[in-house]
Amino acid sequence: MLRWLPALIVLGVGPVRPHEPDAGRPVVVASKPFGESYILAEMFSQLLEAHGIRADRRLGLGATQIAYGALRSGAIDVYPEYTGTGLIAILGLPPEPDARTVFAHVAAVSAARDGVRWLPPLGFENTYAIAVRRTTADSLHLETLTDLGRSGSGLRGGFTADFIGRPDGLPGLVRVYGVHLREVRALLPAVKYAALAAGRVDVIDGFSTDGLIARYDLVVLRDDRHFYPPYEAAAVVSAALQRDNPAAIAVLTELSDRIGVPEMRALNRRLEVDGVPVAIIAADALRALGLTPGAAPATADRAEPQAGGAGGREPLGAYVRSQRGPLAAMTARHLLLVGISLAAAILIAVPLGVGLLAIPRSADIVIRVIGAIQTVPGIALLAFMIPLLGIGVVPALVALFLYSLYPILRNTYEGVRGTEAGTVDAGEALGMTNAQVMAYIRLPLAMPIIMAGVRTAAVIDVGTATLAAFIGAGGLGDPIVTGLALSDTRMILSGAIPAALLALAVDALLGAGQRLAARRWNAA
Repeated sequence: MLRWLPALIVLGVGPVRPHEPDAGRPVVVASKPFGESYILAEMFSQLLEAHGIRADRRLGLGATQIAYGALRSGAIDVYPEYTGTGLIAILGLPPEPDARTVFAHVAAVSAARDGVRWLPPLGFENTYAIAVRRTTADSLHLETLTDLGRSGSGLRGGFTADFIGRPDGLPGLVRVYGVHLREVRALLPAVKYAALAAGRVDVIDGFSTDGLIARYDLVVLRDDRHFYPPYEAAAVVSAALQRDNPAAIAVLTELSDRIGVPEMRALNRRLEVDGVPVAIIAADALRALGLTPGAAPATADRAEPQAGGAGGREPLGAYVRSQRGPLAAMTARHLLLVGISLAAAILIAVPLGVGLLAIPRSADIVIRVIGAIQTVPGIALLAFMIPLLGIGVVPALVALFLYSLYPILRNTYEGVRGTEAGTVDAGEALGMTNAQVMAYIRLPLAMPIIMAGVRTAAVIDVGTATLAAFIGAGGLGDPIVTGLALSDTRMILSGAIPAALLALAVDALLGAGQRLAARRWNAA
């Protein structure tokens, strides 16, 4: 930590003073959706808890802009980030080669612009690692990124979406090294290594501390023109945490300059290759650093890989049985998200659909505008909510409500408008008012079409609600997101299968309600 003292003095950070446990709100600890970020966030959480400070984990938030946006808005308090990412992807500044200069620059601009504070780096750098199979490297004589620019035109790239869009990602490789691949595919972090090993792609973006590089015996191409800036890992904390909980800042600073590249690579290998639970890895690491006393967590007996599953993990059935309590709670949260958002959409869309009959010339415009929301990708819509509503249940409910509106509104309007003219004329001939015609003729006859819209919206909601995990709202998306980040098929299926069954069950339940209502209407 001494090597960072000059930068800390410049930033006005004094020595760590003795601290008292905080009795206020818990510290919201987040991570991005990849293994190393999970490990570091869990280490932050356990270290805080060891000092009597409660931690609320929000692991697996979406990519950089979502996580940093949540930090800037105060929706989360701390997450692990990298100085190079802060410099280029977050602040939009030009790359710089010196680690101390990058840290000081990023820390100063983040504090001035966003009120965000970078704690001293953790001690290791995790730069991008552009990797190929050894057979590919040998056949094309690839050792450097310059070689890839010269000989890679026939290769297929498999990169994370973040890498494809970032200035220090694929656009930078094209600009600096002239890398033009035959094909580029967007792949999830957990998928790209398996895709490379299986020959589905030829080049991937990894990180220098990834445990899977050694597992698959990959060749990392050298950045011979020194394009990438330093990517030193550090805890990044919100303005609210600095103001309200200096004790937590002091605790988190205890990790600074304590984790080297070999140590982090070993931790990643335990997670990515051996399948050891994140909580166990974090507890062991903190104990090895002398930062926490005592024994391993209660789940320590599962620290060794379990036989029978992928990567040595326990089979799916046994895993689901062991997680039935948490899965039941996630299912309940999922139902809550779907139920509240769907009910709100029905209360708004049905009266609106009926009211549009009075303005037929404007009805299609209104419906098209609301329908345009359906074209916005779910994760993008959730990201838009963060500056306004933070993270958690509220923005998820708003996003799901917006996704539910269109099918219910469209079907309601088409249903009531499509009622046979002769039936409506007969009612009016009997002296019915417009309200009576709507209540006793149009709505009953349109009910099957309206319910079809409700059922469609419900199924969409169940599926879209899994994305709510990217903004910390919980539900069955949690094991899916975590499983994707950790390459754990069991976790993915433990969320995906219940979500699919839940969609079928909700649709069947609404269908039964529709039939029951139809029988009662006919009887009346």
